Amino acid sequence: MNRSEFVDAVARRSGIPPSQAEVLTRAALQTLAERLTAGEARELGEQLPRELRDDLCQSQGGAERFGLAEFVQRVGARAGVDAALAGRSVPAVFKAICKEVTSEEFDDLLSQLPAEFQDVREPVGARAGAQRRPQVAGRDRAIPDAGRGRRDAAQVQKDNLR
Repeated sequence: MNRSEFVDAVARRSGIPPSQAEVLTRAALQTLAERLTAGEARELGEQLPRELRDDLCQSQGGAERFGLAEFVQRVGARAGVDAALAGRSVPAVFKAICKEVTSEEFDDLLSQLPAEFQDVREPVGARAGAQRRPQVAGRDRAIPDAGRGRRDAAQVQKDNLR
């Protein structure tokens, strides 16, 4: 997936125009860079389209501690949009990340975020009352997440060589 395809996926999932999705995607990645350790941001960036890495890997400081509401507020402020629009885009960005990186990397990402970020795994507009994928403690990471849309490590590495 390249930057354009990634942004188009965010636009589709959030129902916003691609031009706004681009700004919101960049704002979400820059905010995520503030929330993650530099090492995790770098590892995550290695699996994302090259054109998006700079937004994620720009932070030089340590991981700041803030929750989902503050995350959405920062995305909105960066993108110059209201909280409602930022709130629609954040889950779409996380879902696009989830589809792009290995399940192990996505789990590593979520391990650095408060539990409330687990909600961003769900597709935007998911049915109310729909059951979520259960969290399985100690699952075997060697088993691919077949059928969940996540790519395996070999596919990510192959795509990054292009």
